Amino acid sequence: MEDYLLVTENLSKLYKGVAAVDKVNLHIKKGCIYGLIGKNGAGKTTIMKMISGMASPSSGSFSYVGFNGGTDEAFSRIGVLIEAPALQPNLTAYDNMKMKCLAYGIGDKQYINDKLELVGLGKVGKKKAGKFSLGMKQRLGIALALVGEPDFLILDEPINGLDPQGIVEVRELLTKLNEEKKMTILISSHILEELAKVATDYAIINNGVIIEESTNAELKEKCRDKIVIKSADVSKILPILDSNDFSDYQVIDNNTIYVYNRLNDISILNMEIAKAGIMLDSIGVEASDLEEYFLKVTGTVTGDIA
Repeated sequence: MEDYLLVTENLSKLYKGVAAVDKVNLHIKKGCIYGLIGKNGAGKTTIMKMISGMASPSSGSFSYVGFNGGTDEAFSRIGVLIEAPALQPNLTAYDNMKMKCLAYGIGDKQYINDKLELVGLGKVGKKKAGKFSLGMKQRLGIALALVGEPDFLILDEPINGLDPQGIVEVRELLTKLNEEKKMTILISSHILEELAKVATDYAIINNGVIIEESTNAELKEKCRDKIVIKSADVSKILPILDSNDFSDYQVIDNNTIYVYNRLNDISILNMEIAKAGIMLDSIGVEASDLEEYFLKVTGTVTGDIA
């Protein structure tokens, strides 16, 4: 059995009778970076609010594994940054942290300095948070979420609106927290190619419904460039693939084969199939990346994910 931190079962949320989240089943493993992929309004934030205790489910349930005290104890072990960071713009990074730490009964100055160093804000001095760049504000928001040493970090669109440098900084921070602090992280985003650089597991959500869950390796397999062969009976094509060293292939169904190697030799493959007298419906190279795959499985029109 997988070592899960969080499992949801048919988790749902209705607003005025309309399902914002509809029977969602998530399986978040301890130590993973779990990417929740979906366009704006898909239900990502609502899921995060429910599992962090900020909203109540209309039906279904969720459970945190390994917390003897139950859900209330689990909530105390969660760091959350949903929507904009709750910063006091007229206070420094240190003083913002101090306010949060006092609420947790933490009065150690070094504790605050260590957290600011961790997120790359150790040298901002007396600069007020209101003067920070968006990337700095996001990193301060993450530092605030880390107060209390949570086991689970929930981040809603933490790279939304950041410039390229800010995106890199947040990405490196998340990787550091995961690898060095062994922290489990749930991160939502519609910037799919960036999410692919950090996530180990994924769920794709559309209109409140989970389309699929997969590991990074599984998703990369689905997003590989490939030769797509369509024919009435692909079983006759398999010996041709084997004898011509097109060895990395997958039979999708009775009419479809994906070939992943020797993509530049598609003309040779087409000729060999023709020589065998096999009729094809189509053959061609299909390029794919995470965004294209997302658009395909959700039926989303290009531009709708922003």
